[in-house]
Amino acid sequence: QVQLVESGGGLVQAGDSLRLSCAASGRTFRTYAMGWFRQAPGKGREFVATISLSGGRTYYADSVKGRFTISRDNAKNTVALQMNSLKPEDTAVYYCAARWQVISTSSSDYNYWGQGTQVTVSS
Repeated sequence: QVQLVESGGGLVQAGDSLRLSCAASGRTFRTYAMGWFRQAPGKGREFVATISLSGGRTYYADSVKGRFTISRDNAKNTVALQMNSLKPEDTAVYYCAARWQVISTSSSDYNYWGQGTQVTVSS
């Protein structure tokens, strides 16, 4: 079992940067592919980024490609999402998720979820 705790959300202005972090419990972190998803008010959960076990492969939603970077530190059991050039449409609750072994862009494939952290971008 994996427990995930996100941090780093907040209120920023358009064009600013923000770094989200997700801390995972357990000694098997390196066996989980990790993902970030987001959910805006009145909308479904949306894929943002995902990273493979070793960090060698990453995938991004088209809407964040070139602005967001996902990374992981298996020694510290953490995964991060660096968000640059933020836009008002990036406003959402951001969730960290873990999936056994195989990288995926589908939220239904993920087994474990954090509680979410709010990101609000003002124009």
